[in-house]
Amino acid sequence: EMLLRDFHCFAPDLFGFGESEFPNVHYSIDLQVECLAQFLHAVKQQRVYLIGDSLGGWIAASYALKYPEQINGLVLLAPEGVEIEGQKQRLQRMQRILKRPPLVFQLFLLLRPSTKIFGLNEQIERDWHFHQVMQQYPTACELLFERKHPEIKAELLHDQLSFITVPVLILQGGKDTSEAIAMSRAYAQYIPQAELKTIAHGGNDLPESCAGVVAGDIRDFIKR
Repeated sequence: EMLLRDFHCFAPDLFGFGESEFPNVHYSIDLQVECLAQFLHAVKQQRVYLIGDSLGGWIAASYALKYPEQINGLVLLAPEGVEIEGQKQRLQRMQRILKRPPLVFQLFLLLRPSTKIFGLNEQIERDWHFHQVMQQYPTACELLFERKHPEIKAELLHDQLSFITVPVLILQGGKDTSEAIAMSRAYAQYIPQAELKTIAHGGNDLPESCAGVVAGDIRDFIKR
């Protein structure tokens, strides 16, 4: 909404998200790329700027690699989709959290006085919040964490990012997780024309908590 006065904007739901169709199929990053390609063809857009947040950043970068002739530039907000140190361990930890029954979290929360002694309160709160949020997005869970590690690894982009030749703006919240910050830095390192900007007060929800700043950065990037 903040960009509409300057640009012709589309905000499609990804396949399996929001109000899009949600069939019982095996989801992949490439499937999302092809659905996006069909959408852009349907709305007769030959060249665009793609903006992607988190998983959407992974999909946007993958799209730019597969269809470079259609992309003027990319804006990636805390993008997923690259190999970082401890990637396999991170995946396994997230899978354990997602499989943990809600009753276990409730028990942990009841035991706060004890967990506080061991300094576990903040970690338990973060895990519980992550569990609650991801339950709302089953397709994202499948793409990010529930597929087998070799399949996820095959779609990671770190070995291909040097082939992205369009300008790229990467926005990263300074208060996000260390893993998210490491992934943004990896994108900035591997993409030749990438600019990494950190929003110091931003967390892991930049489009919501820092909407004005993000919109301003996007506007400046495209006009520049």
